[in-house]
Amino acid sequence: MIGYATVGTNNPEKALAFYDALLGDLGAKRAMEFEQNNFTMYGVAFDKPMLAVTRPYDGNPATVGNGGMVALVVDERAKVDNLHAHALALGGTCEGPPGVRGEEGDQAFYGAYFRDLDGNKLCAFCVGPA
Repeated sequence: MIGYATVGTNNPEKALAFYDALLGDLGAKRAMEFEQNNFTMYGVAFDKPMLAVTRPYDGNPATVGNGGMVALVVDERAKVDNLHAHALALGGTCEGPPGVRGEEGDQAFYGAYFRDLDGNKLCAFCVGPA
């Protein structure tokens, strides 16, 4: 059920050098990179759990918990939309509406972000074409 976990950083250059080396030991490599917030995802395959490193979305400094998130993988975009809408209906708050991050294509990332009632950040996502 878990697709990827995210850790925050205040120094992307140092963090990426660290994770390039460390996760390379496990056979993982940079699988996805977005300029916004220096978001970089590491993994061994798109169907296996991954780890992302990024500056926090809200622009504040990364701290323990800020930049941290649990991502829930689903198999189609409609389920991303539904999970996001359901979270909001249950009292959660939106952290980013459903949509493609990056470019459309075979490895398109479609996600939606929300916080639970305690403020924990989650993402529902799927990877693949529309």
